[in-house]
Amino acid sequence: MSLVGQTAPDFTLPRDGGGDVTLSALRPGNVVVYFYPKDDTPGCTKEAIGFTDLKDAFASAGTTVIGISKDTVAKHDKFLAKHDLGVILASDADSDVCERFGVWVEKSMYGKTYMGIERATFLINGTGTVVQEWRKVKVPGHVEAVLEAATTL
Repeated sequence: MSLVGQTAPDFTLPRDGGGDVTLSALRPGNVVVYFYPKDDTPGCTKEAIGFTDLKDAFASAGTTVIGISKDTVAKHDKFLAKHDLGVILASDADSDVCERFGVWVEKSMYGKTYMGIERATFLINGTGTVVQEWRKVKVPGHVEAVLEAATTL
């Protein structure tokens, strides 16, 4: 299911440090929403550090970066502090937002199937339209590709 060309599903989720983040409230700015499986795992840590390392470039492109997983806000706060992260981390504990973006999927590891978050990223323009999406993301080079796309908006 591709969301490109559609209005991004709006959400309000609890975020790191307390409070909430609402997607539509960030308009007319651009937003990168990236979904990742779990705080403090190798790939997720590399991805979060990558977005943090380029946060000034994203800001220059008028783009806010939000990472979403099912982890609690308390876990997000520890993850941010441990790795000195500079992106917003939101908690989708009940998977509602994951389901609306189509990233809550059946996964398989060691012959067992289970439900989990597919690593995916969505670039949303200032009117709330999804202009690009990346599914089944591989971390190396991904953040740079997202930044390149964001600078064209």
